[in-house]
Amino acid sequence: MQTTACASRLRQMSSAELRASFLVDDLFKPGRLDLVWTDLDRAVLGSAVPLEQKLVLTAPPELRSAYFTERRELGVLNLGGAGAITVDGNRQVMAGSDGLYVGRGSEQIAFESEEASAPAKFYLVSYPAHATHPTSHLSGSDAEPVPLGRARDANERTIYKYIYPGGIQSCQLVMGITALKEGSVWNTLPPHTHERRTEIYLYFDLPPDACVMHLMGPADEMRHLVVRNEQAVLSPGWSIHCGVGTRNYRFAWAMGGENQEFTDMDPVRVKDLA
Repeated sequence: MQTTACASRLRQMSSAELRASFLVDDLFKPGRLDLVWTDLDRAVLGSAVPLEQKLVLTAPPELRSAYFTERRELGVLNLGGAGAITVDGNRQVMAGSDGLYVGRGSEQIAFESEEASAPAKFYLVSYPAHATHPTSHLSGSDAEPVPLGRARDANERTIYKYIYPGGIQSCQLVMGITALKEGSVWNTLPPHTHERRTEIYLYFDLPPDACVMHLMGPADEMRHLVVRNEQAVLSPGWSIHCGVGTRNYRFAWAMGGENQEFTDMDPVRVKDLA
């Protein structure tokens, strides 16, 4: 279980309280499937790292459902070695950086790795769904690339869209990966907010001696989280979305809320940050 705090409590929270409320730091355990529920738009995130045995996704008690996607949709990104996901008997091969959307009503979902010595690392994000869309696979090489940023601002990066209007269709989930070029460290600049939806960041491809300073909170009352490799941040709609690393990295982003427009954001001027 994971709970979150409102903006009015943020200024009184210690670093430990911030981490307990907004940081997910225990994903990708070998041989396990783990889920975290949050009250932010009722999102569920998690990971599955199968070894010799398949890992089956079941509904935790918090969902009060017969199976996981009875009233939900699911997005999955493979951040590790080759593997496969079987959805209601249909097996989808998942190379590294491949994505899969699983529609509402899919009863049986299982994860496997091709080699236990180089396991797949499946990253899962789910939101409630009021409509059914077909389960769809997208290879990493087919994800739509969108170059953004400038080297002079240290935020030159490429956004790869997987689940979004114009790509894989979903009810409310939007999902993809951003890769920063060498020498760039800001994941977005200027910062912005998404008042109409939650965003979840998963930072990865960070060596042990590197980290990301994830900036959060209202623009005039900022805080930060120190984030390590393969850790995720829950970012409420009232919080700015911004972070800077000690080197370049990649991160998976997922959003859910009242709309799916990728460009629906409210920019925050750097001079207004405090």
